[in-house]
Amino acid sequence: MSKRTLYAIAFFSGMTTLAIELSASRLLGNVFGNSNLVWANVIGLMLLYLTVGYFAGGRLADKLPRAAVMLQIILWAAFLSALIPLVGRPVITRAATAVFGAEAALALGSFLVILILFSLPVTLLGMVSPFVIRLAVADVATSGRIAGQVYAISTLGSLFGAFLPVLLTIPQIGTARTFLLFSGLLYAIAFIGLLSINRHRALGYLLMPALVALLAIAVLDGPLRQPAAGARLRYDGESAYNYIQVQEDADGYRYLYLNEGQGIHSQWHATEVFYGGAWDYFLAAPYFNEPPFRADEVASLLLIGLAAGTIPRQHIEIYGDLPMVGIELDRKIVALGAEFFDMNGISMPSLTTQVGDGRFLLNQIDRKFSVIGIDAYRPPYIPWHLTTVEFFEEVKARLTDDGAAAINVGRTDTDRRLVDALSSTLLQVFPSVHALDAPQSFNTILVATRQATQAQNLRENLDYRVDSVDPRLYDIMNDAVDALAPLAESDIVFTDDMAPVERLVDSIVLDFLLAGRAVEFQLTDE
Repeated sequence: MSKRTLYAIAFFSGMTTLAIELSASRLLGNVFGNSNLVWANVIGLMLLYLTVGYFAGGRLADKLPRAAVMLQIILWAAFLSALIPLVGRPVITRAATAVFGAEAALALGSFLVILILFSLPVTLLGMVSPFVIRLAVADVATSGRIAGQVYAISTLGSLFGAFLPVLLTIPQIGTARTFLLFSGLLYAIAFIGLLSINRHRALGYLLMPALVALLAIAVLDGPLRQPAAGARLRYDGESAYNYIQVQEDADGYRYLYLNEGQGIHSQWHATEVFYGGAWDYFLAAPYFNEPPFRADEVASLLLIGLAAGTIPRQHIEIYGDLPMVGIELDRKIVALGAEFFDMNGISMPSLTTQVGDGRFLLNQIDRKFSVIGIDAYRPPYIPWHLTTVEFFEEVKARLTDDGAAAINVGRTDTDRRLVDALSSTLLQVFPSVHALDAPQSFNTILVATRQATQAQNLRENLDYRVDSVDPRLYDIMNDAVDALAPLAESDIVFTDDMAPVERLVDSIVLDFLLAGRAVEFQLTDE
């Protein structure tokens, strides 16, 4: 076998290894999130499997230094890699149900099963580089140079494997088909190589793609998650960041679901705008200012965590064409918002959308807002850099003198540690912080005001009702008064240097699961 062919094998095996690792995080992330704990398990076990593969591959290459042996190892690696999403999909689906239903043992077991599925294919892939080096070295005097070239080419392939799934294949064809694509490329190279060496043996391996094709037809037909009873799917697919569904029920309500589907991230109805949940309370945030505070003093809105535009639509309903800026990380969600949730230039002409990281884009904005809403926390997926003292200082700098920041925070009915930690963090920056517990949900809206304020200001502003103001605003304010909740001190303050958000949230979720409770942090978390 020529060196050129061996180097091609090193390139594609390296590319497939990293593509599988990146796709593994996405496969698990659809249910278990993308926390550091998930990443540590994925990377750590992948490294363990590769370590075993390097060791075993080196020994086998010395014992059986034949190209046919290496090519058959690659064929099995490609075949088993292709099976991961097909065998794992039912496990993932059951795991989502387990997490939602608080079956802690089953959820943990599903997590381990998925990781174990990677053991054989990744171990086999680890065996490839030692084989390539052994077959490429013809003279011990050049062994160092050959080994360096093989590792360089393999690493170059890994570079492609790191970027192609994230930037191209997962958004375009989905996670499962990304596995199939990279496994198929690796299989094709190995099959062609084996066909040229041993035609009879190579033809026997044609059973592998046939079996994969049959399983793919059986398993990949239909959505990863079935819609709720009585609802129909308006959209089902993946973006660069999320598994996304848009469902519509029999009454015409549309819902945006992401990943495991535990929370509603946006809601829409042709005639109904307010849904009696946490989103409504963002409208009450500026009324913690000293009374009388008038509706016409709310001049602008910035929202980090736009999703499909429920909050901006509600603000337009109350304030008219209020100048608004919405920041959303996921470009696909913005597109679906325009298509299914009327988040477009016709229905929301005063909304400017920006796609990207919330903190980065916040720091590119050179203007001030009456209200800055942060609706980007989704336990257990909380971007830690949006929870720190330094971030809230950047938020405060972009608020008007009577401005308010409203943050949607998850909790349980017995565990408010995240709420308390964030309120303590906010109090390092803002003079006053208030809490509104949304009824029938596990959401608390924390309102931080630029001026020193009191909770009773919200109640007193109800007394200054003006006939020209939409009465629904006063209904929301009245509900917000009833939702006022006390704050407790916390010894946790999140900073850019140290923000143990994931550790705290993991502890809350684990305690909740072990108590046999369903994880419903974000019943209304846009």
